[in-house]
Amino acid sequence: MWLRLRQVALVANQLEPVLDDLRAVLGLEVCYRDPGVGKFGLENALLPIGNTILEVVAPIQEDTAGGRYLERRGGDGGYMVITQCDEHAPRRARVKDLGIRIVNEYDGHEFTNMQLHPKDTGGSFFEIDEQKGPGAHLPDGPWEPAGPDWKAGQRVDVVRGVAMVELQCDDPAKVAARWSEIAQIPLAKDSVGNPVLPLANAGVRFVPITDGRPEGLGAMDLLAVNKERILEAAKERGKYVSDTQVYLCGMRINLL
Repeated sequence: MWLRLRQVALVANQLEPVLDDLRAVLGLEVCYRDPGVGKFGLENALLPIGNTILEVVAPIQEDTAGGRYLERRGGDGGYMVITQCDEHAPRRARVKDLGIRIVNEYDGHEFTNMQLHPKDTGGSFFEIDEQKGPGAHLPDGPWEPAGPDWKAGQRVDVVRGVAMVELQCDDPAKVAARWSEIAQIPLAKDSVGNPVLPLANAGVRFVPITDGRPEGLGAMDLLAVNKERILEAAKERGKYVSDTQVYLCGMRINLL
């Protein structure tokens, strides 16, 4: 069984300004807007980074889960780590055996998902999905949440992929062990000793909290193709942090 990073969800108070920043700084383009999230009081847009999909959601009405999450974390930021698996049934059985609650689930003809309760996982929302049908398990295969033609929005001349997502945690070792238990993947360590969950195409890094914000998805490492363009645009928009980092939608974006 394999597990790969397929989608990263962010949450913002306002959608369009964030999309403008993502286009200008990272050269991304929207491939789809899902009307289905309206039932949750949200609007969204999905933008490919290589073959990983970046989703940004924003509340469009009062008292939504997304809005409450914004309040808890003190503004825009990371929301969900969404993975793709090749076999969903054993993943669901594992979650049941561990007593983890499922917040939201869907089982359709070509797509099955399972969103786990963050209080039972720690760190962030952790979602495990399976795409079905022809070519479903290929790295560039179909991905139902990103619409019927996600590759139409794929741009790889500025950034070409996601190498790592980073969860900041009150107890990184404990949360990392829990995610490892759920994913059934042994942990590794990065160059400075932080625990890392190695997925098939990327990793999940677990670090202590250093920015004063609560637990959550706080950073991404991106494979940069045109770092100079990124840094120049980030400076123009007030999003520059250093020559290896920009700050977008409440996220530290590390440039590799």
